[in-house]
Amino acid sequence: MSAPTEDPDEKRRRIYKLPDPERLIRSAVAYLDRYASSSENLRRVLERKVARAAHAHQRDPSEFSEMIGHTVERCVALGLVDDTAYAETRAYSLRRKGASRRQIEAKLAAKGVPKALIERVIAADTTDETSAARRLAKRRRLGPWRTRGQRADYSERDMAALCRAGFSYDVARTVISSEDEPGDPF
Repeated sequence: MSAPTEDPDEKRRRIYKLPDPERLIRSAVAYLDRYASSSENLRRVLERKVARAAHAHQRDPSEFSEMIGHTVERCVALGLVDDTAYAETRAYSLRRKGASRRQIEAKLAAKGVPKALIERVIAADTTDETSAARRLAKRRRLGPWRTRGQRADYSERDMAALCRAGFSYDVARTVISSEDEPGDPF
């Protein structure tokens, strides 16, 4: 006789447990161990986790919203979440990669950082747009750093790439038309 066959979907189904305060704290700490986060982003992550568990048990996810709020407040009080530090380090990291001010604002806003804090962090940034655009062009091998094909044939395409990254047309034109050599520091 053969063994009874198991349904493959049965193995993949997760068994969700309903959230309690301690389980939510553990989930928040586990998430914060892996990722830096703003308080609003942590709230969203916990809401998604609770929604999956609540739907599996046919419960309303809004029943747990107060518990999620207390968990986020506790993480902030313990110093595990600091919106200012998160915004500053994320903005610095993005700027180092060549992100424009617009792109930095959009990414921070998407993570739930308050608009006033975004404006403060952007105002404190001393990097100018041209040097950030040069970093991005160097990283993506655009303009003076192009290694394939004739540079003139790709100038419009390279400028469009910088404009899509949030830089103004004038900044893109300046960077793409510069005569810097790939090895030159900026």
